[in-house]
Amino acid sequence: MSATHNLPLGPVIVDIAGSVLTESERNRLLHPQVGGVILFSRNYESPQQLTRLTLEIHALRQPPLLITVDHEGGRVQRFREGFTVLPPMRELGVLWDSDHDAAKLLAQQTGYVLAAELRACGVDLSYTPVLDIDHGNSSVIGNRAFHSSPAAITELALSLMHGLRDGGMAAVGKHFPGHGHVRADSHLEMPVDPRSFAEIERSDLQPFRRLIDNGIGAIMPAHVIYSKVDDQPAGFSKRWLDGILRGNLGFDGLIFSDDLSMEGARSAGDIVARADAAFAAGCDMVLVCNDPVAAEELLTGLSYHMPAISLARLARIHGRGGAESQHKLQHDAHYLAAVEAVRQIGARDGELPLTR
Repeated sequence: MSATHNLPLGPVIVDIAGSVLTESERNRLLHPQVGGVILFSRNYESPQQLTRLTLEIHALRQPPLLITVDHEGGRVQRFREGFTVLPPMRELGVLWDSDHDAAKLLAQQTGYVLAAELRACGVDLSYTPVLDIDHGNSSVIGNRAFHSSPAAITELALSLMHGLRDGGMAAVGKHFPGHGHVRADSHLEMPVDPRSFAEIERSDLQPFRRLIDNGIGAIMPAHVIYSKVDDQPAGFSKRWLDGILRGNLGFDGLIFSDDLSMEGARSAGDIVARADAAFAAGCDMVLVCNDPVAAEELLTGLSYHMPAISLARLARIHGRGGAESQHKLQHDAHYLAAVEAVRQIGARDGELPLTR
């Protein structure tokens, strides 16, 4: 393995093509604008392979790159064979309706298992939990949402966040200020939410407010236009990010953009213009997924330098603690008990996984 490069982290998170790094990917991950990697199902074969991959990525640079994944449970669980099958968050909401305490305990156990398994393989962060309210409109959110009740979402997400912390991982609340009211899928089109700020504040903002008050480490805004608040999608809106999220809600953690390759981001222009708009609005880091040409264009054309406050926020959410290895985790009684509890509901999701 080549020598580690001492290089400050940049503001861009990129992906890779397969289960091992190519020489060109190693060079890309050494670009000064890169600060992290997002993994997908195509990057996974087994826990052992994933551990080798994350070790190599972390060894490239000092400070090490942030290794991330969308690993929520249900449809959005990138690593399956060799990992515990996690339930869609809706299953925790179903349990909430009959037994609040049991649902909160299971949410905590689910967060712990999620984080412990990823950390044992060297992954730093999962983009979870979804804090969107199920208003009965959004198929792309659907059973990824805990519940239709802001209070239920808040309590279950807090418990999940505590479990993540126990497993060595920060939480990322998404999709601020709430994606659950719009029918359109922002991966494919530009959703518009016509509600007033007062309506959004009464419902969708409540889980974000509570998790911010309890120290959530990161938040990801939605590629949704809230037309009565701003004419820009939330992820490109200084009013939403700097004014409401930072100012009104007092959030001082890291703000990730959602994927800049999504259709809902195209209103801001080409890939460099999208990143510039995200940074100007208040994002600390931007994601570019499943589009290597766009990623290369961004790294070539971006002249943004990550400020010290963003670097400090990034350092705070880097993976810390957790099991040293899969082998040690498999002999941890706390982990084994949590897995047994989670497995009771983990196999009840009948939807096909999202595997990009």
